[in-house]
Formats: sequence, C-alpha cells, structure tokens
Amino acid sequence: MLADHTSDLGRVVMVVPTYNEAANIAWIVGRLRAAQPTVDVLVVDDGSPDGTGGIADGLAEADSQVHVLHRTSKGGLGAAYLAGFGWALDRGYDVIGEMDADGSHQPEQLQRLLSGLLSADLVIGSRWVPGGSVVNWPWQREALSRGGNLYVRMLLGITIRDATAGYRLFRRTTLEKIHLDEVRSTGYVFQTDLVSRTLHAGLTVREVPIEFVERVRGESKMSGQVALESLKRITAWGLRERWQQLKGRPTAGRELVSTR
Repeated sequence: MLADHTSDLGRVVMVVPTYNEAANIAWIVGRLRAAQPTVDVLVVDDGSPDGTGGIADGLAEADSQVHVLHRTSKGGLGAAYLAGFGWALDRGYDVIGEMDADGSHQPEQLQRLLSGLLSADLVIGSRWVPGGSVVNWPWQREALSRGGNLYVRMLLGITIRDATAGYRLFRRTTLEKIHLDEVRSTGYVFQTDLVSRTLHAGLTVREVPIEFVERVRGESKMSGQVALESLKRITAWGLRERWQQLKGRPTAGRELVSTR
C-alpha cells in the first residue's frame, strides 16, 4: 500500500517551482494532495506577476501541509529548486521531490517514484525507459529531447535515459552528499548536473516510467532556443567533466537500475 511506502521513507515534500502559473497551481496542488495525502507541498514562486504567489498563499492558509516560499525575482529553475531544497533540509524532511506545476508530471503517478526510491538514492520519472511515454508532443520536440539525452549519455559517459527529466525524488542523504553549495547551474542544465553529481558520489539512480503530458493551460517555459542553449551549456560543462575524468577523477558511469 502507498501509505506503507511513505511511512518507510519518512517525511516527504514535493517542491513545485512556479512562475506565472495562476491557471494551474490550485489544480495541480489539489491533485497532488488528493493522490498523496501524506506528502507535503512546497510552492517556490519567483515573484510571478500574474498572482500565482497569492493563490499559493491561499492554498497554504487552507491546508497545513501546503507551504509557500516567495522569491523576489525570476532566478531560473535550478535556483528555485536549490532554495526549495534548502528550505526542506532545514525542516528535516527525509525525501525531497521535484515536479512541474503545469500538470506534465502527473501526481497520480508519484507512487511509482516512491516505490522506486525504496531501492535508490535518486529516482527519476523517465519518459525514455520502456513503459515511459509523452502525450501531445510534436515529433520535433520528442526528437530534440531524445537526441539531447543521447548526447548527454555520450558526453558524460552515463547510462541514464532521461537525465533532463524534472520529475524526481531525492533522499535527504543524497542531497547532503552532492554538495549543493557548489552547484552553479541555474537553468535546465541543473537537472543533468544533479544526476551527474549523484553518480559521482557513488549513489544509485533508478528510473521508473511515467507518462509525460504536455501542458494544456498557460505558456510553456521551454522553447527550442532554451533547449539549444541548455545543450551548449551541457557541452561546456561536460567537456570539463570528461577532462577531469581523464586526469584521474572517478567517472559517473555507475550502472543504471530501471524498472517498468
């Protein structure tokens, strides 16, 4: 039963970063609270001008398991997650998760990640392992994501199929071991960075399949330009990583564990 998994893992919080998600935030928080009543929610709002932060405050006032962290400006996805991770670590959570506010990460599938974390240090909800899928994506975007992840695997020498995915759960001990204070990536490269750091630390990363659903409300923050810029940053960062590996630093190529 799900309650048993949650009890075994300890206190769980999902960090949900927002910027102009007024059309989605109450909807996704409501779904998450219904799907996982024992899991807390932290909304990290980057000063959304559309009132997302105020809506989140109202949700928190009505539900003691919903919390809000207000940031004064839009500082990037990675910066928002780092702020949320720090908040959660300070409050003693045992498991700290990531998910988007737009519904692309379905709360009803969070149990798959919780189950996967029982035998891992980081679990990723993956689009590109057997059983994973995407809904309502044009072929160009799927090709870009698949190609980008193939490039990451080749560049970094890892076996993770979906290193750019943003639906994931970390054990507290994982975040404590990967030196978050040294993380400088703030955009979409952040996801790949943390996967690599977890593997470098000798920890286990597990992928479980999810169905990723393209948002139906609001505007996507991802574009071809953003994706290409991320790949450029991954290239520069990855080449540095490879050079350090050649000079004797342990590689990140720990064997991947995946489930269906």
